Amino acid sequence: MTPSTPSPVPVPSPIGEPGPLVRVSGGVARGLTLRGVAMWRGLPYAAPPVGDLRFRAPAPAEPWTGVRDATGFGPVAPQSRSGNFVGAAKDAAMSEDCLTLNVLRPVTGERGLPVMVFIHGGAYAVGSSAEHPRNGETLVKEGGIVYVSMNYRLGVLGYLDFTRYSSPERPFESNLGLRDQVAALEWIRANIAAFGGDPDNVTVFGESAGGNAVTTLMATPAAHGLFAKAIAQSPPPNAIYPAELAARWAEEFLEFLSVQMDPASVEATSPEDAGEVLSKAGYTDLVEAAAAFTLVTPDRDPGTLALSPVIDGDFLPERPLDAFKNGRAARIPLIIGTNDREGSLFTGRLDILATTPPRIRSIFSRTKKKARKAIKAEYPGLPERRAAADFAGDYAFWYPAVKVAERHSRFAPVHFYRFDIAPRLVRALGFDATHGLELFAIFDRMDGPFGRTMGLLGGRRAFKRTGERMRRHWLAFAHGRELSNWPAYDESARATMIFDATDHVELDPRSARRIAWQEFVPHL
Repeated sequence: MTPSTPSPVPVPSPIGEPGPLVRVSGGVARGLTLRGVAMWRGLPYAAPPVGDLRFRAPAPAEPWTGVRDATGFGPVAPQSRSGNFVGAAKDAAMSEDCLTLNVLRPVTGERGLPVMVFIHGGAYAVGSSAEHPRNGETLVKEGGIVYVSMNYRLGVLGYLDFTRYSSPERPFESNLGLRDQVAALEWIRANIAAFGGDPDNVTVFGESAGGNAVTTLMATPAAHGLFAKAIAQSPPPNAIYPAELAARWAEEFLEFLSVQMDPASVEATSPEDAGEVLSKAGYTDLVEAAAAFTLVTPDRDPGTLALSPVIDGDFLPERPLDAFKNGRAARIPLIIGTNDREGSLFTGRLDILATTPPRIRSIFSRTKKKARKAIKAEYPGLPERRAAADFAGDYAFWYPAVKVAERHSRFAPVHFYRFDIAPRLVRALGFDATHGLELFAIFDRMDGPFGRTMGLLGGRRAFKRTGERMRRHWLAFAHGRELSNWPAYDESARATMIFDATDHVELDPRSARRIAWQEFVPHL
């Protein structure tokens, strides 16, 4: 086991002003005050998952002596900087010692504030809590909340199931990234009051893989009671796979790893040697092999995302969609929704969805002829590019999100949305309101370089105003207030808030498409 981090000492922050001291379970930390927000960064919520703790469930964070400098973000989780998804910036520190979180709060020092915990996306392969350093600041200032963001293990270190290679001498555990998220929520429950937050009023929210994390945590028994409300933005709720498929992926990955470490090798690592190889491989070897592995899995297993939680029968006992159906998911209020054209983003190096003719044929082969005919009518021109993108986006994101909403609405309040607005340049490029665009609204990013570029042809001000209204709903939800002019979702009316230049509610939008999907993928 790696020894604990050396006792930290106060280090002057290069920006901002020294923040207040705060005592948490590990010791005392000093953050900074910047742009009117008090913030602490890089706080460890679990022990470094290195050495004997690699591929193991997170262990408690190790305490420190002295005052910890909490002015800088912790290292990002190991990830590719050049794979099919662009990972961390080239100057970002990267380490397996990545289990840290960040806390922002108003400088007023109020107590008992609602807490909003954000889980970043990135296909469970890339991303970090420092990817957009100013995320959360506007929510804190406008809403009087405590904002928390976290890192968690990614890729093969967090989301491939190697338990078949486990032994008493070298154990492996499943769902490590999911376990990290639960560990972070446990740390938050134990420590957030020190930052002015209310541990009994925690809202978890996330986008894409982070949205999947939200719906999965709702179906994870160990997470029940750790948060009171949830928001899932563009989740792929069904990107959870049975142990048998996860075991095959682990075996296939080991073939890529053996070639990565020894180009002359053509044989997969034997089960007897797998544990030792996985434990001793450098994280760069693991990351590079994973990048190669994830380039081929969309064609080998169309419609899947190999780096995802696994139904292990223990920590995650069942498919979340089944937990929602049977009322075994946490019965808490939920906001869930998707963007107008989720799939339009997934082209070129991002093309991991069921967008190509062979992948679409594979999806179609799993259903009846009559259902195939009905779904084709909803996507005229399929498998042409635009129709294929919309088909794939709806398959991965929209229709499973509808199923979560309708099933959970039987047991707890649900509010469903669709995000439709997009700046003119984004529409001109053919993306429209695509996957991830709503993050620029929620986190008020339109004043940054990329946001201003998107607004070059107009539409920036309208987009910002929609973001303001959307944040008001998110913040009202976190505070436990009624959502103005946004009726709850149920299976009869299916009221859906459409976020656009002018927000409005539609009843069962795209009902014909929903009914076609219902017959096309009845297993959902």
